[in-house]
Amino acid sequence: MLDELNRDLDAASAEADRLIAEAAGLDELRRAESRLTGKTGALGRLLAGIGRLPAEQRGPAGKAINARKTEILARFAEARARLEAAGAGKAAPGEQTFDPSLPGAVIPRGSVHPVTAVQWEVEEIMARLGFVVVGGPELETDYYNFEALNIPAMHPARDMQDTFWLTDKLLLRTHTSPCQIRAMERLGPPLRVIAPGRVFRYETEDASHANTFHQLEGLLIDRNISIANLIAVMKLILAEVFRREVKVRLRPGFFPFVEPGFELDMQCGICGGGGCPTCKRSGWVEILPCGMVHPNVLRAGGIDPHAYTGFAFGMGLTRLAMMRYGVRDIRGLNSGDLRAVVPPERRRGFAIVEK
Repeated sequence: MLDELNRDLDAASAEADRLIAEAAGLDELRRAESRLTGKTGALGRLLAGIGRLPAEQRGPAGKAINARKTEILARFAEARARLEAAGAGKAAPGEQTFDPSLPGAVIPRGSVHPVTAVQWEVEEIMARLGFVVVGGPELETDYYNFEALNIPAMHPARDMQDTFWLTDKLLLRTHTSPCQIRAMERLGPPLRVIAPGRVFRYETEDASHANTFHQLEGLLIDRNISIANLIAVMKLILAEVFRREVKVRLRPGFFPFVEPGFELDMQCGICGGGGCPTCKRSGWVEILPCGMVHPNVLRAGGIDPHAYTGFAFGMGLTRLAMMRYGVRDIRGLNSGDLRAVVPPERRRGFAIVEK
C-alpha cells in the first residue's frame, strides 16, 4: 500500500510541475494550486483515503502525504514570486481577473449640501424655541412680495431688490418674507414661524453675492415683544450654529417692513476680522437684517398692531454656510465641486470625490 501511495505522490509532484510550467499568470497559477491541493484534488483524495489503510500504516502515510504537500506548496510559492517579479500579475488583454480575498472598491458616498446642512441645523435650533417651519411659492405676486410688506408701487425701496419680473405680473421672489404674510393670514397671533427657501436677485455676482441663494426668514408675534427679545434670539441662533460665542454688532438699517430696522453683522469667519475679499476688507459680514415688524405689515396680515408686536429677521443661509465651512466664494456652492471652495481642514462630513 505504501508503494502505491508513493507512486501517487510522485504523480502529484509531476502534475504540479506541469501546471506550474503551463500557468501564464497569477490567477491561473492560483487556480491550479487550489485544484491540486484542495479537498477534491489529488493530494486531498490521498489524505481522505488514510482512514481506509491498516492502523499501522496510517501514521507513515500521513507524514509522507503532508511532506509531499509542503514541498508542492513551496514550489507554487516560488512560481508565484517569479511571476510577480516579472510583472505577470497583470491581466492579459481581454482576461478577466478577480481576487475574492481583496477588499472591495471604495465607492464615494454622497453627502448633504453645506447650505442644506446649515438649514436643517437652524430649523432644529428654532424648533427648540417653539418656531414652526412654513413655506410659500417661489413664483410670487407683486402683492405678497412688495405691497403687503409695506413696499407699494414706485417706492424707492424696490430699487434695493433688483427683481426678475415675469409675465402676468408675476416675479421670482426676492426674499422669503412673503411667507410671513401668508402665515399671519392663515395662523393668526401669537405666532412663531420660520420660512427657509431659495430666493432670486438680479444682481452682479461676486465672492459674496449671487443671483440665486438661500434665506431663512423668521417671525415672532405676541404681546409685549421688544428689541431685547430680538437681540437675545439672534445671538442664541449664531452661538448654536457656530458652537461658540460670536462677536456681533448691531447697526441701524432701513427695511420697509420693519421699524426700527437693524443690520446685525458678525465678525468674518474667513479672516477673523482682519479683512478679506469675502467681507470686502471690512472684517464684518452682514448676516441678519432684522427689526420690529412694521404696523402696516401687521395690518396686511390681519393682526391688530395695537394689541400685538413682533420682530422679524432674514438670515442668509448661504452666507452662514460660507462662514461655517470656510467657503471663500459663494459661487462655488452652486458649482458641484467643493474642492475649489472648501479648505481641506473643513471638509470633514462632506464627500469630496477626487478625480
